Amino acid sequence: MDKTEELLKNFGLVPKIDFVDRIRNLLKEEIENKSSEDNEYLKTLCIQLFALGCVDDTLLIWRAKEKDFDTHCYIDVQLLCGAGLEKTLGYLKKIDTLEAKKELSYLRKCKEDFEDFNVEEVLNFYKKYYGI
Repeated sequence: MDKTEELLKNFGLVPKIDFVDRIRNLLKEEIENKSSEDNEYLKTLCIQLFALGCVDDTLLIWRAKEKDFDTHCYIDVQLLCGAGLEKTLGYLKKIDTLEAKKELSYLRKCKEDFEDFNVEEVLNFYKKYYGI
């Protein structure tokens, strides 16, 4: 069993809120691990946080997306908006950091990627992707 399969077994694709801190910590560890190239594991952690819909996780998912060129391409922009696009934009506007401003600018440039955006449909896509 690889790390991604273990992650799905332990927490599920749509985890219970009780696991949110553990998932956040695993994602932080993976972001900081510069030698890791397991983008599937990183992406799965982002999907789990997306599924929980906590708006304040958007910056952590952004850090994962920005880890390197490959992760930027591998982690879908929609995963930044588990709380919804408008709520995420509103949250980022209130945060006065360079990181938040960069993410906000990126989301604005990707506006067409959110036409007909629906959190549940994104989750259904990933359920099929993982064969769940």
